[in-house]
Formats: sequence, C-alpha cells, structure tokens
Amino acid sequence: MTDVLRRGRASLAFGFFAQGVAFALLVTRIPAIQDRYGVSDALLPVFLAAVPILAGVGSVVSERLVRRVRPSRLLRWSQPVVLLALLGVGAGDRVAVLAVALAVFGLAVGALDASMNMLGVSLQRAYGRSIMLGFHAAYSLGGILGASLAWAGAHWDLALWVSYLPVVVLLLPAALVGSRWYVDGDREGAERAGTGEGEGGGGGGVGAGVGFKVLLPLCLVMTFAYIGDSTVSNWSAKYLQDVLGSSEQLATVPYNVYMVTTLVGRALGDFGVRRFGAVAVVRGGAVVAAGGFAVVASAPGAWVGMLGFTLLGLGLCVLVPQTFAAAGRLAAEKDGRPGASDAAVARLNVFNYVGFLIGSPLVGALGDAWSYRGAMLVPMVLVLVTVVYARSFEGRPDRYGGGHERPRTADVGRGSNGL
Repeated sequence: MTDVLRRGRASLAFGFFAQGVAFALLVTRIPAIQDRYGVSDALLPVFLAAVPILAGVGSVVSERLVRRVRPSRLLRWSQPVVLLALLGVGAGDRVAVLAVALAVFGLAVGALDASMNMLGVSLQRAYGRSIMLGFHAAYSLGGILGASLAWAGAHWDLALWVSYLPVVVLLLPAALVGSRWYVDGDREGAERAGTGEGEGGGGGGVGAGVGFKVLLPLCLVMTFAYIGDSTVSNWSAKYLQDVLGSSEQLATVPYNVYMVTTLVGRALGDFGVRRFGAVAVVRGGAVVAAGGFAVVASAPGAWVGMLGFTLLGLGLCVLVPQTFAAAGRLAAEKDGRPGASDAAVARLNVFNYVGFLIGSPLVGALGDAWSYRGAMLVPMVLVLVTVVYARSFEGRPDRYGGGHERPRTADVGRGSNGL
C-alpha cells in the first residue's frame, strides 16, 4: 500500500468529516435561523425544500463538470464554498441574504456530496478492498460533533455567527491543505497508461454506456434509505413524546442514539463487507432496519422505542455507502473508460435528495391521516424492498465487491498535488 493512497484516504476522510460538521450545524439550528430572520412557519418549508432541490441540481451539474475536470478539483473548491455559505447563513440579517446563502449552500453541497463519493469509490477500487463505509463513518462523526456544537451554541444562547465562525476558521484552511493529497484513482491510472483521458474523462463521453435503467435498482435503494433516514431525523422526537408518552428531554435522545449507532455500524461495516461480501451486508442491514421500524411501530413505551431507533441506526448505516460503491463498480464493468463511475455516482447522488424530500412529508401526511404507528410501517416496507435488489450489489469475481478482493494499487502512481 503506497503512501499516496494512505494520504489520499486520510485527506478524503477529513473531507467527509468536515461536511458532516457543516451540515449538522445547519440543520440542527433551523429554529434559531428561523428566529434570526423572522421566517414564518408557512415560508420555512419552502426554504428547507430548496436546499435538497438545489443540491440535486448541483449533483447533476457535477456529472457534466467531471467530464472536464477531475473530481478532486471539484471537491477541493466546493468544500470551502459550503463552509462560507454556512457562515453567510449565520451572519446575514435579511431574508434575501438567507435565501442567497442557502441557495449557494445547496448547490455546493450537491457538488461536494457527488465529488466526495466519486473519490471514495475510485480510491476503494485502488485499494482493492472495502473502505467506503469508513468515509461515511467520518461523516457520521462530524455530524455528532456538529450537533454537539450546535447544542452548546443553543445552550449558551450564542449568536449563529459566533457558533459558525470558529468552525469555518478551523475547517476551511485544513480542508484546503488536505485537498493537496486527494487521489483520483481511475484517472491517475489512465494517465499512467497513456490513454490521455486522465484529466477530463474522454471528451464528454464519460459514463455514456451506463443508462438510468441500469442504475434504477440502486437509485431506488438510495431513495428508500434516505426516506428511512429522514423519518428518524424529523420524526423520532415527536414520535417518542406524542405517541410513546416520553418526556421532552428523553425525546431528544433517539436521534443521538441513532447517530452513534450509525457511526459504530459504519466503522465496523468495512470488515463485514470484506468477510461476508456486499450482498450479505446490504441484506442484513435492510432486515435489521426493517426490524427497527417494526419495533418502533409496535413499541409499548419509550424505552422499547429507543431500542427500535438503535436498530435503525445499525441497519440503515450500511446501505448508502454500499450503494455508491455498487454504482461505481457497475459503471466500471459496463463502461471501462476513466470517469465512468464518476458519472454514475453523480446520477445516483440525486436520489439522496429525492429520498430526503419524500420521507418527512410522507410520514407526516400518513400520521395525520392515519396514525404515526401505521406511518412507520411504510418506510419499513420500502427498506425491505432493498433485499429484493441486493443482487445489484454483487460484482464480478475479478472486481471488488463480493467479499474477495484483489489489490489494484498499481493503478495509482501519485496524488493530486498539482491541482
């Protein structure tokens, strides 16, 4: 294993971590943002929906951009934009400023999410073994830290810009320095092989052989996973308090438990993929997550409901990283040109935001029209559908993904210091 790959892995993990911190600081301070700008309850959903919609646009644009520039370059400059946009959200004083800052944040997040996972997939292929879950574990760790910092800011009644500024001052230069060691695995290998496609991706033909129909099962899995995730993040506190009769203080615990178990599951998940294969891990995760929803829906009290949310964290946490890895692998098998997996990852990333947009309104509408216990059964069924599509996560024997890998470190000769 070369030092180039080790540095690339560490720097990318820090990028995931920084993104987790930034996103958590935004979403956990929404009430404070609403109060600062005087956004009405009727207008707030518009602002909240605009972020994932624009992130989807950013992801689509990223698919086009990586035909011309390396994903590492896109990641290097989109991460500072996200951090500065976060600071803009905290420092503004008019609704128009908030709208612009959130729009920039959404577009940059789409590019950032797509490019991070592009690099993760290509670096995993260069390693020849599962490391993708580790990157998402770093994101979960960042999310826990960001949520903790947000709690501290709310507890001490700090202004938003006071909470955000130290984070941006620390993370922005660190991310820029770390970006010097990003590794574009597939493109670097193409340059060394003399194909001439290392920088842009083959003159606009990247991923042309990988159509939406081929990626559809993975797109559905991604959507269902984020429906489940958004259900927990948006409804766990209300469910525990209003349905299971917990105290207001106890109702804040399930999401924290969910985040911690997500971190633990992702930190250990790569070992499971190496030992049992991606198909078995995905099936197991889907079954555990569905069991978690079943426990939540039938829980007689708050503590049993907490157990259900714990199972949800352990089950859902493996689905998204493995879906990105499977998309990249499938694209590489269908279209061997450098950058083919990048286009597939960018397309798949859009369904991250589709699931986020659908999940919360779906559960809320079903809860109001039917019951919140019954509403929890819907994401349960959707997550179980993943078991049907689990074969889409299986790779050819000579490719990474089936639990038996062959190292391919020779494909990568240097980092991205020249960006």
